[in-house]
Amino acid sequence: MLLNKPLPFVERFVDELDTGLRAHEPTKGLSSTQRKWLGFCLMGILLTNSLCWARFERASLGKYKQSALSWMFHHSQIAWILVLQVSVGLVLLQHGISQGILSTDDSDHRRSKTTKRIFKAHKLKDKKSGGYINGQSIVLLVLVTPKVTLPVGFSFCQADPIRRMWKKEDERLKQKGVAKKNRPPAPAPNPAYPTKAQLALQLMGQFHHYHSQIKVKAVVADTLYGQQYFMDAASRLFDGCQVISQLRNNQNIRYRNCKYHVRTYFSKFPGVNQSFRIRGKEPINASVGSARLEVCAHRQKRFVIALKYPGEKEYRYLVATDLSWRTLDIIQAYSLRWLVEVFIEDWKSYEGWAQLAKQQGEEGSSRGLSLSLLLDLCLLLHPEQLARVENNLPAYTVGSLQQTIQMEALLAGIKRIVHAPNPAKQLALLAQSVKDFFILRPSSKHMSGKDLGRLEPTSSLKHRAVA
Repeated sequence: MLLNKPLPFVERFVDELDTGLRAHEPTKGLSSTQRKWLGFCLMGILLTNSLCWARFERASLGKYKQSALSWMFHHSQIAWILVLQVSVGLVLLQHGISQGILSTDDSDHRRSKTTKRIFKAHKLKDKKSGGYINGQSIVLLVLVTPKVTLPVGFSFCQADPIRRMWKKEDERLKQKGVAKKNRPPAPAPNPAYPTKAQLALQLMGQFHHYHSQIKVKAVVADTLYGQQYFMDAASRLFDGCQVISQLRNNQNIRYRNCKYHVRTYFSKFPGVNQSFRIRGKEPINASVGSARLEVCAHRQKRFVIALKYPGEKEYRYLVATDLSWRTLDIIQAYSLRWLVEVFIEDWKSYEGWAQLAKQQGEEGSSRGLSLSLLLDLCLLLHPEQLARVENNLPAYTVGSLQQTIQMEALLAGIKRIVHAPNPAKQLALLAQSVKDFFILRPSSKHMSGKDLGRLEPTSSLKHRAVA
């Protein structure tokens, strides 16, 4: 795909971003060179679906060299955190958004087994195979609003290796029947390795700092974040908002001074069928039970819900901080957590960072991921997307927008050739540039031009076969 000049909507986004940066802090504005580079990178990700300087150079037919693109990426003084937050502010302003629900989740990205230069690449449990991979773990924070869903923060996560070794040894001793008092105590938490819940709280604090005008109605997260300190801290941060997570089925609750597993309690008080909508779709019937119970690990009363969708055999157990909400409202709010997973799938498939994003060090990973999320925010301000949302119609998918923009870029290139003073000459120059930059390379898959070897019997060795 030919990459000459950013499309108008990308240029407009970068110009508005520069204006927003200068309004926030005059010294943090983008220079002319930085604006051109940023617009070119956003178009490059759109057209190549990667964050690869070599691909960008080929797409521009040598107009921009990969060495120059890489130098700008590593050395240009751009306030990356501020750039991302100002971009979020642009989307909120353009769409007239004043409230929403924050959803957090983590995602793993596979890396080479031997890499030592990729930031926080470490051993991870592979959810698909059940084995282990070397990769990066990222905590993402997403704002779900009545109009659009947008990313508002990210952080790389790595477990404390000392604590992991202790946990492994503790499990080994536990299986041998060693009593807890005879096992080594847990090592003190290392501030250099914050947990995913701590990182999520930091991201929420950052969002609250930059976008305090947004009313956060609820925070939703999966079982990993169903801890007392996370739920209470998130609720306090946003003026006592509702925080919804999940409990394990063997978690203890207290009812009438008796302690039960949450699964045992709801087996005695089973749910009833109720009809409700999930993410605004057609109504469904599900088995629902609820009670305001003391969760022992939280040392306070919570709203606990047992929920079983059609076709499921086991209940899942939701937990919420605000006891004044209705049961079905909590269920419908928690169902919006699924949208962060949809965002992660879109982001990995279409927005470049998960494709050939091998920039090294902390700056390489963080800036590359920021560029990828900037593209997602930029697409929310595409004229077709804006018109769609303003007319209260379902927003377009990232994949369909990407395909449309690729065709728009192709047509723009053709128009430049047609309207040139000498179209034939321009077309000839373009054809020559294509030959120069898109070079056919020999394949190692085929044996053409290589010695296949002597593949036949040897007469003097036939007696060996008989023997």
